[in-house]
Amino acid sequence: MRGHGARGTGHESDVAGPASDPSSIVQDPSSTHTRAFREALPAWFDGARRPMPWRETDAAGRRDPYRVWLAEVMLQQTRVETAIPYFERFAAAYPTVEALAAAPLDEVLKAWEGLGYYSRARNLHRAAQAVARDHGGRVPDTREAFAALPGVGPYTEAAVLSLAYGVPLAVLDGNVIRVLTRVFAVEHDAKAVATRAALQRLADRLLDADAPGRWNESAMELGATICTPRAPACGRCPLAPVCAARALGTPEVFPVTAPRKAVPHHTVVVGLLADDAGRYFIQRRPDDAMLGGLWEFPGGKAEPGEGVADALVREMREELGVTVEAGTPVAVVEHAYSHFRIRMHALRCRVVGGTPATALPTAWASLDDLEATYAMPRANRHVVAALRAEAAAPTLFGS
Repeated sequence: MRGHGARGTGHESDVAGPASDPSSIVQDPSSTHTRAFREALPAWFDGARRPMPWRETDAAGRRDPYRVWLAEVMLQQTRVETAIPYFERFAAAYPTVEALAAAPLDEVLKAWEGLGYYSRARNLHRAAQAVARDHGGRVPDTREAFAALPGVGPYTEAAVLSLAYGVPLAVLDGNVIRVLTRVFAVEHDAKAVATRAALQRLADRLLDADAPGRWNESAMELGATICTPRAPACGRCPLAPVCAARALGTPEVFPVTAPRKAVPHHTVVVGLLADDAGRYFIQRRPDDAMLGGLWEFPGGKAEPGEGVADALVREMREELGVTVEAGTPVAVVEHAYSHFRIRMHALRCRVVGGTPATALPTAWASLDDLEATYAMPRANRHVVAALRAEAAAPTLFGS
């Protein structure tokens, strides 16, 4: 299972890059390499593996394919220590594929809230429905059937089928990439398509086809706990005798990646419309949008040079067809997404013309309902916390 951090690339799809002959990118493994990866590495893993709830087996030593699948989806872009409590709560609420398939999406998203990358939850829910409908509730054990499910890419396919069913497929996540690029001192951009293809070919050749799940977990565990991005524990590594990066004395140079582009920063405004009962107006994002299916306060990005109050008035007019008067600020939230950052300004406002109208599902929700019922993006969740703190604060006269 993946290690203490998210996978290095974090995506099922490849990053664009130049085509090249795989043999010119990564050398073929020697018999010494193969023995190290198939014997020394798994032997190390047997004594070093961390206990994780999705690694539990039944009396026959088999894993529950559904729990393996759930864990693999949760661990995309999520650290193990963060994922474990979510996994345990989610698996308790939805212990089978059929239970997940039967649950309303809003409930599933609420159970997922806080893990981020919500397309994972939406795809898993859709896939569970397909498994319940088309496969009798049993997670498919063939590549063709499993890969056809929503949200299943090459990594998930290899991980679930190897761990649950012993299908000989080698995984390639950030931890495995780091191990391979160091052992073989790969000097090409690890995010390029050609390099990824060469590394996959290398992993396929090193894989122990008789015990693919054990091999995959060994490689991932090594990257998570020993061959770490910073200060790798080379002295305790079972692959140290064959590691080219260790011999060069520069393990942290690998994997090689192109310089990161500057991260865009956006100013965002949201309006806090409250009715006479103290309920707040929220709307549900489209399922096919970023953060799809989550509920949020209305608003959007400020234009260059536009003030926060002016941006709010414009956004509410464009989004809800109402004229509002911007009021007092409640919170300013800094939040980072995978490819951009935002500073969200949440302002109270009141309607002075028109009635809020949008094609999206909407609701008026109390603070209790916002906290307990509606799944919201993390930045909006911080705004709810600010509203709660404001409501709990004593008045000027202590009443």
